[in-house]
Amino acid sequence: MMKSAERGQKQTAYQILVASMPEKLAADTADLWNSGKVESNESAAIAYKGKTLQPSTRYYWTIIVWDRNGQMVEVNEEAYFETGLRSTDGITGWDGAKWIAMDGKLPKSSGAPMFRKETKLNGAIKRARLYISALGVYDAYINGHKLGIVREDGGCIYELMPPGWTNFDQTINYMTYDVTSFLKGDVAALAITLGNGWWNGRISKAPAPDIQTVYYNDERNELGLLCKLLITYEDHTTQAIVTDIDSGWKATDTGPVRADDIYDGESYDATMEQEGWSEAGFDDTQWREVKQHDYRRIFPDVNVTSYHGHTVQIMDGLDRVPQGITVYTDVVNNEDSAIGRGEVKVDHARSVYDLEAAKRCAVTISSGETAIYDLGQNMVGIPRITVQGRKGTRIRLRYAEILNDDSNGADGPVGSIYTANLRNAKASDDYTLKGSSMGETYQPTLTYHGFRYVEVAIAWGESVLIKGLTGKVAMSALPETGSIETSHPDINQLYSNIMWGHRGNYLWIPSDCPQRNERVGWSGDTQLFANTALYNMDAALFLENWMDMLAENQAAYGNGAFTSTAPSGRYANFRGYAGNGGWADAGIVVPWTVWQMTGDITIISKNYEAMNRHMDWIYEQTGETYRGAGSIGDWLNFQGTDRQLMSDAYYAFDAKLMASMAEVIGNKDDVRKYETLFEKIKQVFIQNYIRIDKDGALMVLSSGGFSSLEYDVDPDQVGVENIIWEDNSQTALLWCLKLGLYENEDQKQQMIGLLADNIQNSEAYKAAHPNSSRVHYAENTLSVGFLGVNVIAPVLSDVGLTELAYKLLLQDAMPSWLYSVKNGATTVWERWNSYSAEDGFGDIRMNSYNHYSYGSIAEWMYKYMVGIAADSTQPGFKKVILQPHIDINKKITWVKGSYDSVRGVIRSEWELIGEQFTYSVTIPANTTAKLFLPADCEHPVLEGGRTIQEAEGIQFVEYMNNKAIYELESGSYTFTSVLFEDASL
Repeated sequence: MMKSAERGQKQTAYQILVASMPEKLAADTADLWNSGKVESNESAAIAYKGKTLQPSTRYYWTIIVWDRNGQMVEVNEEAYFETGLRSTDGITGWDGAKWIAMDGKLPKSSGAPMFRKETKLNGAIKRARLYISALGVYDAYINGHKLGIVREDGGCIYELMPPGWTNFDQTINYMTYDVTSFLKGDVAALAITLGNGWWNGRISKAPAPDIQTVYYNDERNELGLLCKLLITYEDHTTQAIVTDIDSGWKATDTGPVRADDIYDGESYDATMEQEGWSEAGFDDTQWREVKQHDYRRIFPDVNVTSYHGHTVQIMDGLDRVPQGITVYTDVVNNEDSAIGRGEVKVDHARSVYDLEAAKRCAVTISSGETAIYDLGQNMVGIPRITVQGRKGTRIRLRYAEILNDDSNGADGPVGSIYTANLRNAKASDDYTLKGSSMGETYQPTLTYHGFRYVEVAIAWGESVLIKGLTGKVAMSALPETGSIETSHPDINQLYSNIMWGHRGNYLWIPSDCPQRNERVGWSGDTQLFANTALYNMDAALFLENWMDMLAENQAAYGNGAFTSTAPSGRYANFRGYAGNGGWADAGIVVPWTVWQMTGDITIISKNYEAMNRHMDWIYEQTGETYRGAGSIGDWLNFQGTDRQLMSDAYYAFDAKLMASMAEVIGNKDDVRKYETLFEKIKQVFIQNYIRIDKDGALMVLSSGGFSSLEYDVDPDQVGVENIIWEDNSQTALLWCLKLGLYENEDQKQQMIGLLADNIQNSEAYKAAHPNSSRVHYAENTLSVGFLGVNVIAPVLSDVGLTELAYKLLLQDAMPSWLYSVKNGATTVWERWNSYSAEDGFGDIRMNSYNHYSYGSIAEWMYKYMVGIAADSTQPGFKKVILQPHIDINKKITWVKGSYDSVRGVIRSEWELIGEQFTYSVTIPANTTAKLFLPADCEHPVLEGGRTIQEAEGIQFVEYMNNKAIYELESGSYTFTSVLFEDASL
């Protein structure tokens, strides 16, 4: 992308060169592609149009651009990319590699299978690449060195549980590594341990056998390995070392990993380590032979494809160190405690409360004693623990997000870890010491956990010295692209919570939670958080990968409809709802959102047929009733909304998005088709849900039209009391306003008034609505669930109620975003009431303390509070909409934010002192912006101390709604204005 501090600088043309060698990167020698000079300002999502790329080959590229003055700008250094095997059949390019398994290993038998092979090398090595996949997950070594991504400084970035989760009956990924630096001697020793992962875990088990996951086999699947080590020597000859059954591969399950499971954890016995097994010269004569795995026979059409995207990595820069250590020896005061569970008896002499001391403190515990490490942050990953003790001593690590107190729902004594919300996930790791006199370090490799607290106790033995413990954060290592900071510490903590929830739940797939026996790719959560995700991180490829899985699920489990989850059949048609409204619609919403944020239509083109099929499926179910196919509704709401209404609203939303996507790919027939469909859905929606009484007063029948009080008896809503399906619910009104589901301006204004009254929830409102669930909650609180949470604040700002949006944002009474912050949360909760001092712990059937969905408020924070939004008519921030919305009540007096878009970094900062508003912005080169600046037209707006007429790169458009509107060229600007007395609009 072009970078320039000069105002108005832009690209007028580009030329792309691709060559086989750096020295050929010139217009007259580029041997793969020379685009020629293209008169265009496009700088993103330009498709390669050169010669066919060969497998396992490095190519070099560069770009030349011409600026606004027609001057050529050349890049000083070349870039490169490297191809994978360029095949998907698992055969072509693999040089005879076969899927192998350990011969003689019985299903469900103890011990993770370990594979090894040594091969003599043929000379000086120029480069080496390892292509590897597993049925299960792998932890690999070459010549005794743990496999990782080699950094430029020679260090390694280590991954967790590759190759991740896919629909293994349809697609499996392989990974590619540069392993040149691993091959220093004259032998290549490959050593791999396999774990069950998603391929052979109950995580893939569907609750209903009639829609069972295709590849699921009651945890009796054999683990398998496929790999190819391709070595290129200095003399340009090559050597391929592959998995097969007749070249010396050996296997055993007598190693240290005795058991592993995503939900239950890992059991590691260091006394069973086989020293030197990953190095050359190890004696493996007692190991077993390998056999060919039957994967290709069972799934002959499976795609074996290179993983494109960011893998799950151990993020060393995010290490969590103890903030406190509590050692307890007993449970006391059972009779006196509020719930009869007592409290832990703390040994204050060994407990550590000083932050600096806790980081480096060593603690000795004996049998019957427990140490709890508080890492200060709810995180996702694994622990790294260093211990010293006698050989055979076994410690057990258990994990929790929160500690027990004496409130309702506690599952143990006060001060102990709370694990009831994990359901039947054991979430524990066992480590048996080998007895090293210098101490020994354990870090699980075949599982992961969601936790803030780590409990360490002795499962067998007398005592152990805990020398140190660190939380190692794991996440799909997406570059972070967004930042927000404000004058309000609670809002800053909320944003931190959102980021940590995003980090932890983007782990190979967008999962709902990281701790309990679930952790699946819910499509509803994914779609409502997608826009926030794309601001927070470079998540486009991640979401594109997940869309591939959702499209596969459509064929395997949806019978034409998108499903409630992906991958696997688990909860695919949740509660029997095929095409579950608000969830299945992710197949429409996610491609549209990625396109809007990146300007790249690839995800639309790739999935357009699947999107059409989903829309056709809805029509096949409901025909010319123009109704949605059903929905589980506004999940975990505090004010009931008819589920059919939600399904109908999402059907309309889908039609609207499909029309815009059809237009961008040039399908004019479908533009007309979906515009017509939207109008018909709208007409029917108005007929079914909008009522106007004889006095002209409007009502939205979000109760479903029931004449008497109807309670939501959904068993998973337990813990949210007094939920009644109500007319004029917040979520129903929001969707009517978002989609324009009304007939005229008067109806719109009435809806705005009804929504404001509902949210403000004054004593007069409660008196007028005595049967409403709203009577139980404070003023300026929300009552939406999953399907309203990402809509509420943007709609409020769009209809001129930003002051009310800020009141919601800053509210800390339940239900609100800051309620969890006030209660010490470091990630976003699943429920508004996951915990409350009044009612205790939320219902254990579904209660996560790390669930990103409600964190979708960050979309509003980026777009409206910071004020950085994309122009929907020029996606990918080719034109930026700058719309900083201020908190007129001055609870927030300054905001700083940035977004690293596909076209460069956009910065937006504002400060309000008295009535003077200062706004600073940076707009990347080759883009433009439209600024909506809060200002009183009676006072002049200045830029850099000059009048607008004197400033370069600014064109005044008009004053409207207490805002001065300008067209801006690229560059950096600082505006000052005086606010209108009533600047809340």
